[in-house]
Amino acid sequence: MRLYENEAKKIFETAEIPVPLQYGVVSSVGDLKQSQADYKFPLMLKSLVLVGGRGKAGGIKKAKDFDEALSLANEILGKKIRDYLVESLLIEEAVEETGACYIGVTMNPVNFNNIVMVSHSGGVEIEQVARENPDALLKIELPENDKTLPENVSAELAEFLAKNIKSGEKHFDKLKNVISNLYRTYQKYDCKIAEINPLIVTPEGPVAADAKIVLDDNGLYRQQELFQLLGISKVRHDVSEPTRNEIRARKAGFPYVDLLPENVEKDPGKLYVGLVPGGAGYGIFSIDEVANTGDRFFNGRVIPVNFMDSGGGPTLDRVAEMFHLLMDYKIVDLIITSRFGGISSCDTFIRGLIKCLRDRKREGKRIVPVYGRMVGTDLPSAHEFLEKAKRETPDDLKEMEIIVGNKIIMAEVIRQAIQKAFEMKGWNV
Repeated sequence: MRLYENEAKKIFETAEIPVPLQYGVVSSVGDLKQSQADYKFPLMLKSLVLVGGRGKAGGIKKAKDFDEALSLANEILGKKIRDYLVESLLIEEAVEETGACYIGVTMNPVNFNNIVMVSHSGGVEIEQVARENPDALLKIELPENDKTLPENVSAELAEFLAKNIKSGEKHFDKLKNVISNLYRTYQKYDCKIAEINPLIVTPEGPVAADAKIVLDDNGLYRQQELFQLLGISKVRHDVSEPTRNEIRARKAGFPYVDLLPENVEKDPGKLYVGLVPGGAGYGIFSIDEVANTGDRFFNGRVIPVNFMDSGGGPTLDRVAEMFHLLMDYKIVDLIITSRFGGISSCDTFIRGLIKCLRDRKREGKRIVPVYGRMVGTDLPSAHEFLEKAKRETPDDLKEMEIIVGNKIIMAEVIRQAIQKAFEMKGWNV
């Protein structure tokens, strides 16, 4: 669960991490006008959305006077940043900068050790720093997962920053305190990420110009006191950095994860396979089996593009939307589907798939070949409906091949589907 910047900064204030003077949150230009007597300029207007890249998208602006603040607020409110509507702005003082750096705490997913990172390249994505200027980054892993940061570790990290940013040595002790307090915050609130980027060094000392906190959903039951502090009445779903497909799936009510970066450039020599499985377990199996089959039989030229889970007992319309999503995803060359009907009905599944294909044919939309297998609950009625549909609208369903029953294992269905897709493209295996 990701927190908004104003919420994270409220936590920072309680943790004795300096933040800019907070004037409050406004949801309209009228709200801004009502509070004008409290402002000292220049000030910052910052869009409150749970995605990154706000600055590059024009969601963070500096106003030198009240007229400019009104103009900028009118410009930012109602703007969309990565498909998220800006409905409120954080208003805070603009601080004088003599230097900037990065401080972050997270966990190594391989061994569950906490990691503390600092960089003297502040305001830049830490992944970019690691790629382009690794010497600007110091990372220390804590195998004991200490509750508080050991004194020698905080001193080493602070010294690294102090030596590499302007006026840093003057504020060594304050940098050290911020690092220790950020780590303490991370541990206290069961965070997945606690990050300051940038931490601005002012003549008076370091100030957290930005704040990012992502809470571990598994620990939320322990955080009622935190929810009360922030005025949060219910758990929010983590909406950090979703893709367009993930946003669409969430609105439709089914889990979906893109495996490739958004707007990835397609390799024309590879086959991109979308997956509509019958459940989460089948979803994970399908990803692995598509990748393994591609490596074993097709020279590594096959790429699975998504994870998806229909959930128990999806409606016909939800099934149809799962296929619509992948057919609208231009990178997809082939869809492999499986329905091992337990809770879910094979009959609902096949009706949803056929509805999708018929609708797309009628509307002149792109149709991606679909190969798969169904077995389990309501199979006889599903089979009957499938045969009837093929007789009634054969042209609508010519890109679909569904094996009924379990005479062929799913791994072989996947191999055959990829083989046929290669043949359709005229590719040699």
